[in-house]
Amino acid sequence: MKIIQWATGAMGKTCLRAVIDRPDLELVGLYVYGERKAGLDAGEIARRPATGVFATQSIEEILALDADVVIHAARLDPPFERHDGDIQRLLRSGKNVISINGGSFPPFWPQERQASFQAACAEGQTSFMGAGLNPGFGAEKLAVLATGVCSDVTSISLRELVDCRAVKSAPYVFDIIGFGSEPGKVDPNHPDWVPGQTMNALFREVVGCVADRLGWKLDGVKTAHMLRPAQSDLEIAAGVIRAGTTARIDWNWLGIEGGETRVDLGIGWTMEAPAAGEAPPPLWTIRVDGTPSVKLDFDLETPSGWTARTTAEQLGVAGAVINAIPAVIAAPPGLQPAPLATHFHAFRRA
Repeated sequence: MKIIQWATGAMGKTCLRAVIDRPDLELVGLYVYGERKAGLDAGEIARRPATGVFATQSIEEILALDADVVIHAARLDPPFERHDGDIQRLLRSGKNVISINGGSFPPFWPQERQASFQAACAEGQTSFMGAGLNPGFGAEKLAVLATGVCSDVTSISLRELVDCRAVKSAPYVFDIIGFGSEPGKVDPNHPDWVPGQTMNALFREVVGCVADRLGWKLDGVKTAHMLRPAQSDLEIAAGVIRAGTTARIDWNWLGIEGGETRVDLGIGWTMEAPAAGEAPPPLWTIRVDGTPSVKLDFDLETPSGWTARTTAEQLGVAGAVINAIPAVIAAPPGLQPAPLATHFHAFRRA
C-alpha cells in the first residue's frame, strides 16, 4: 500500500515513523509546511534511515503522485474547516484520506460541508475517514464497546485529562487553545469564542457518533466548558501564564435526548503540575450507567525500555491511523464514519 504523509508536527512525525517502520507500507510522498524541512529526506525528518522520499511544499507534486492513502495530520488551527480545500483536492486526485483531526462521524457535519466532501469523493472514487485517539477511538469505539455487557444503558461518559505544559508554540497555546485568557472576561460557551468554535466542531460529532451507535436520537449537544485560573505564575514551555489567568480548560459536551443527558464527553487541558505525591490519572475514565453499570480506566504506556521523547499517546494516534488504512481502502467512495472495529493486523515480512 502506497502512503503519503501530510505534515510532520509531533503527531504527523509519529505517523511518518510508523509508515516507514512497516514493511507492508510504502512511503511515496511527504508534504511539509515549513521551508526548513522542504527537500529533506523523510528518513532524516523521522530519525530513520534514508528513504529516497523527499519532503515538498508543493501540493501539485503531491497531487501528481500515485498513492492509496494520504495521512492528513495538519495542525488544528481556526477556522476548523481551513484544511477542507486541500483534503478535497487530495480526494479528487484519486487518493483516500485519513484525518487525525475529526471525521469520525460526518453525518453530524453541516449539510453543505458533507455535500462538498461527497462531491470530491465521487469525482476521485475515494473515501474520507477520521482516525486517532480522541476523537477517533476513546468514545466512538472503546466506550461504545463497553456497553456490550449491558442489557440497558441510560447514559455514557468519558473523562480525559491532558497535560499541556510541554507544548512549545506560544501562538497555539495562547491564541488557538485559549490559555492565559481572563476567565472573568471570556465566556467559553459563547459561540464567538474562537478556541471554543474549533473544539466544538471537533467533538460535537463524537457525541453524535456515540448516540447514533447506541440508538439515541439527540435533541442537541450542549456545552458546559469552564476556565480555571492559575493560583500563581506558571512557567511553561510556551511562556508564562500569569496568576488569575486561565491555566486549565475543562471542555464538556452533553448529548441531550428528551431533557436527559445521554452522552457526557469531558476533556480537561491543564498547564498545572500534579500535586506532590499525586498519581497521574488514567488516559480515560469511561462510565456506563446501565444494567449493569460499567467503569473502565484505560491507559497507554510506552514500550519497555523506551527512550525516545515520543509519548504513548502519540504512538497510539499513529497506531490507530495505521490500523485504519485497510478500512479506508476497502470502503466504498464517500464519507465514511470511523468503523467500530479496527485492530492490529500482523504484517508479512519480505
